[in-house]
Amino acid sequence: MLLRPDAPLSLIIQRARAMRRAPTPSEAILWSALRGKRLGVRWRRQHPFGVFICDFYCPGSRLVVEIDGAVHLDPNRRFADARRQAAIEQSFAVRFLRLSAELVERDLGWALAMIRAAM
Repeated sequence: MLLRPDAPLSLIIQRARAMRRAPTPSEAILWSALRGKRLGVRWRRQHPFGVFICDFYCPGSRLVVEIDGAVHLDPNRRFADARRQAAIEQSFAVRFLRLSAELVERDLGWALAMIRAAM
């Protein structure tokens, strides 16, 4: 999620909170597996990085996990996602793992294995 470059911090935090209250099905599934240090580390969901909001973030391993639904298959969306990811990686020194929503919904065990490997 990207807000205007001049968006006030309060608006970014407000938007992140709203997104936490209305997760996508795949976000809800993954959050149920990550919350409460179920993988042994703390996770945050809908975490702001400047004007961007990322799906999940593990501060201990500096890992961002993004869940990409069908909308992310569009070439223009992929290009925008790649630019956004590069900006966040460069500015905040974090790593990204992108998982498809379909993978999370159909094979949560494999999705969690990929996350563990990236940590």
